[in-house]
Amino acid sequence: MGKIPAEYLPPSELRPHRIYTLPEYNTIPQRLNSTEELLDKMVAAGKGDRVALYFEDKRIPYKALLAQVNKLGSALKKLGIEEADRVALRLPNIPPAIVANFAVLKVGAVVLPTSVLFSRAEIAHVFNNAEVKAVIVAATLLEELEKAVPELRTVKHIIVVGGEPEEIKKKGYLLYQELLDGGDPKCDPVRRDRMDVSVLLFTSGTTGLPKGTAHFMEEALIVPDGFGKHCWRLTEEDVLLSAAPLAMAAGYSAAATIPYRFGAALSLLPRFTPEGMFETIQNHKVTILSALPTAYRKMLQVPDAEKRYNLGSLKTCTGGGESLTAQTYLDWKAKFGQEIFEGLGTTEMMFVFISSAGTRKVKPGSIGPAIPGYELRVVTEDGKDCKPGESGQLWGRGPTGTIYWRDPEKQRGSVKDGWCRAGDMVSMDEDGYIWFLAREDDLIKSSGYRIGPEEIEDVLVTHPSVSDAGVVGMPDPVMGQKTKAFVALKPGQQASESLKQELIEFCKGKIAVYKLPRDVEFIDQMPRAPGPGGPGTGKLLRRILRQREQEKARTK
Repeated sequence: MGKIPAEYLPPSELRPHRIYTLPEYNTIPQRLNSTEELLDKMVAAGKGDRVALYFEDKRIPYKALLAQVNKLGSALKKLGIEEADRVALRLPNIPPAIVANFAVLKVGAVVLPTSVLFSRAEIAHVFNNAEVKAVIVAATLLEELEKAVPELRTVKHIIVVGGEPEEIKKKGYLLYQELLDGGDPKCDPVRRDRMDVSVLLFTSGTTGLPKGTAHFMEEALIVPDGFGKHCWRLTEEDVLLSAAPLAMAAGYSAAATIPYRFGAALSLLPRFTPEGMFETIQNHKVTILSALPTAYRKMLQVPDAEKRYNLGSLKTCTGGGESLTAQTYLDWKAKFGQEIFEGLGTTEMMFVFISSAGTRKVKPGSIGPAIPGYELRVVTEDGKDCKPGESGQLWGRGPTGTIYWRDPEKQRGSVKDGWCRAGDMVSMDEDGYIWFLAREDDLIKSSGYRIGPEEIEDVLVTHPSVSDAGVVGMPDPVMGQKTKAFVALKPGQQASESLKQELIEFCKGKIAVYKLPRDVEFIDQMPRAPGPGGPGTGKLLRRILRQREQEKARTK
């Protein structure tokens, strides 16, 4: 398998224009191995006894982590894993996931973390599309993988973490622990060109089957040298906690690249719960917290959390993935005395490229400006720059950029004149701060107005009866689209016509009249993508709400 065919990546004319404006980027070698840069060099510099990973009550120092990486890497080589081979990971946020990532990269292969919630069809699609040669999977996730096995065309090795050894061997699979125990403690790094593909991340599949995004060797250093240094401002004394899974760009960057560049430690949380997050911050003395806005909102609901938990170690909180809202920012600051520095990134751009963490100046409700090393534009539909405050499409560029795997049509629509289209409708103020309006697909166009659904949702969820809300535009012969709100109620609350009217009245005075919901429908649960807390804890899927309405219209 080995070498990646040239046609699997977009031609040069369809690629974004990469800019390298920070002096740190000038020190990245032309040929490198990211495991060597992030682990070997840290141990060689005398940092081997520093904690690299905190997991529950375990403390894994850098030299112990590197020893495991070398053993697994040498074992993978013996199995025939070669440079540019693709190796998939199906693991929660546990130490073997970090070990496996660095081992795959050390032997020059390409690592492909996948969502633990992928179905059989998604597994088959991703593995065949990427031509995966081996997969390292947790025993608890083996069942869904086995359903996909008959459809897998290129997988030669299935390596299982945990489980019953005899049963796993009987099926012809390999034991992760045996490979680790029998591996050679010496594993030479395979250095590759800085523009060789080293990581494949597949989008969550909220609009069809997951799509692959390719990331280059250099990005393992670019992300820490940019966001890690200038926004999180990491030092070797820091402990970073992110509950996002490795399959997400934010999770991968936080767990597999950023802390090790500085000799800092990573706190691993395999599954998010509000109480579990608080306990982990307290027990591991976390200094930097990265979480979804939904996580912050759920943590705010924990009674007396500010009294029950010692959060004295925490110095920086950042968020991204969806709109934080000014209210969440203000509530968190009032309760815990900490600011949340909002951010926005994409799988394609590898990590956050807009954030107030870079300036440390928050404008509640705004995402922030471009982080150091990136440039932003807000443009009209015909590609002209918008005036301050005018809504338009978000374009960005920097040292990372959109590279789709085996999808030239998607690539063609996502890069314009060397700039990456983020797919968001936003505005930019005079200070360069970005104000989120909506995903382009979610924007409501009603009677000539452009309405962002999140603003309406943010108001609805402050009503004492409302647990969650989603707002979409429905076709209307007169207005073009009318605004409809879907509402999930808190336990004990009863749906009624009078409550529908009450919710509409509740919005008056808080949003403009033309943004008011014209209709309200109560549903049991809002459709959300998988998130750190499992199914239904991630981004709101307004597409599903629109589809429901379309299906209802067809059956009338």
